[in-house]
Amino acid sequence: MDITDEALIEKVIAGDQEVFRKLMEKYQTYIFQIVYSILRHQKDAEDATQEVFIRIFHALPQYKNQGFKTWMSRIAVNKAIDMKRKTQRSKEDLVEIDKVEHITHGNVTEMESIQRERVLLVKTRINEIPENYRNVVFAYYIQEKSYREIANEQGIEIKSVESKLYRAKKWIRKNWKEEEFQ
Repeated sequence: MDITDEALIEKVIAGDQEVFRKLMEKYQTYIFQIVYSILRHQKDAEDATQEVFIRIFHALPQYKNQGFKTWMSRIAVNKAIDMKRKTQRSKEDLVEIDKVEHITHGNVTEMESIQRERVLLVKTRINEIPENYRNVVFAYYIQEKSYREIANEQGIEIKSVESKLYRAKKWIRKNWKEEEFQ
């Protein structure tokens, strides 16, 4: 007779970590397929799948019997999107480095100076953002943290992070002029 996921979850929460392996075996292919559909890279999808199960294990005490498969899927999708974003940022950074390496040394010094001025301007201007958005903006754009990392550190929901970033962008568009940053 098959034991329900909820019964297995209760055993894991009660301290039976061996039971978690059964859940992993049951859903490993399912989670991998979700992650792979977003990342489209075998090794990255394998790594992400492992990280998803670690997150699931740590988040099980907060699970509220709202559909285990759906709940896991949401965690997997969020993790895959976070990893894809980080990969894209890394690629963009490498392109920027390549561009800078092709510039002569004299221009590099000038570019570095301009870049430092821009960074200083942005950091100064971030202090103008309303306080309830400022920490999220700083964590996401300056520290390059994921929504989940920000939510965990600030003790808020991921939806709150998304909402604060959206409102901060709206505030920035209204209060800042683009030409100030060129």
